[in-house]
Amino acid sequence: MAKKSSRQKMVQTQALLQSLSPQQVLLARMLELNTVEMEDKVRGEIIDNPAIESVAPESVGHFEENDAEEAPTVNSADDYRVEDDIPDYYGWDFHNRRTTAADIPTSDDVSFGESLLEQLHELALDENELRIGEYLIGSLEEDGLLYKPLEEISDELNIYNGIYVPESELERVLAMIQAFDPAGIGARSLQECLLLQIARADDGKDKELQRRIIEEAYDEFTRRRWELIPEKLGADEDECREALAEIVKLNPRPGASLSESLGQSRQQIVPDFVIDVNGEFITISSNSGMLPELRVSDEYCNMLEEQSKSGSAESKAAAIFLKQKIESARNFIGAMKQREQTLTRTIEAIVEFQREFLLGGGDEALLKPMILDDIARKSGYDISTVSRVSNNRYVQLPWGIFPLKYFFSDGVATVGGGEKSARELCRCLQELVDGEDKNCPLTDGELMEKLKEQGFAMARRTVAKYRESLHIPVARLRKE
Repeated sequence: MAKKSSRQKMVQTQALLQSLSPQQVLLARMLELNTVEMEDKVRGEIIDNPAIESVAPESVGHFEENDAEEAPTVNSADDYRVEDDIPDYYGWDFHNRRTTAADIPTSDDVSFGESLLEQLHELALDENELRIGEYLIGSLEEDGLLYKPLEEISDELNIYNGIYVPESELERVLAMIQAFDPAGIGARSLQECLLLQIARADDGKDKELQRRIIEEAYDEFTRRRWELIPEKLGADEDECREALAEIVKLNPRPGASLSESLGQSRQQIVPDFVIDVNGEFITISSNSGMLPELRVSDEYCNMLEEQSKSGSAESKAAAIFLKQKIESARNFIGAMKQREQTLTRTIEAIVEFQREFLLGGGDEALLKPMILDDIARKSGYDISTVSRVSNNRYVQLPWGIFPLKYFFSDGVATVGGGEKSARELCRCLQELVDGEDKNCPLTDGELMEKLKEQGFAMARRTVAKYRESLHIPVARLRKE
């Protein structure tokens, strides 16, 4: 008998890994902070690093709007955009502005995107997987669910990003996201959301029965025809009752629960930008004036120079310490300036894209369909950066304060072959339901026909998708 070889074979494979510099990581984290959080971050950095000091207001200069021609530019980085760099046809104006307490509302709704991106970046992914994951997270709705079909996402990545990603690859990366906390994130339907939560729950005697109810008797469950479930599944009535009691405790909106778990509900909102409209002129005011101007301490630089001249071991150790603190201070200040530049260029791109909506006084019918990739291409940043900027950030408009994500919505085909914002569709859909005869509520087919009369071209199943996204029950359950 021939002897089996015991030799092991070595196989060399090539993988593309993304490595972020400490400066890039710091900037990414800063982009996720809103104005109030950034104030806390700066305050903590000044305390922790004595090489950083805030500049007294009188030393950095202050100017009113009428003095703008003689004033120094607000941003000191060489590649910042200042007023003279902005084409005249934009009609924009940038000034720092501090929001007063009377301008600050509170909100229950906080975006969860940065938490999901943080969980994504903790995985050992290659550059392509990371890019797909970021795009999928950016496509999630505020409730944490993914309503956009994977086929559509595949087309968007191909058309707008020049990369072909088969649906099978999207499925694989989405499965990773669905393993994030809290359970149910990334589900493509309420049914899948409940199944994901059941799968992650502690093992119990009725866990399998819960799964069967949602998989095999989902229609009866959603229509609240619970008395039919035991017979359909061939299960004990009492056991079904106990399983149903557990199912109704599950969260159909895991994104909302994530915001609460982060302790961000009822948070104070300070808009990062204030947009004013006067005729054809749009003014964008930055709230970065709430952040102190920082610089590297001259005293620390002088100390470093003195310690570097000495040849003693103690002086060398002191010089190393001082150099680390000064380098850390420079990195932090540089990241702050990059953050301000990124926020400014992103809001510029959004205002340019939605100019007609802003000049139209906030008429949602004028809100253009806009996705993260639209602003990424217009601003020159990648999608993950635009996603970080748009999450957990607010803008004050003449008619109210809105999350920056308010400007983003998918496009919906119109009868004439054009496109309208999905937000406008949702508004029309809500109005139709609010005005319907509750003794004879409109079915999805009837809603489809009425929406066609208003210019929207879509199938009945598409109407059902948007109805569910608005948490509007089926017609039978709306009947009084």
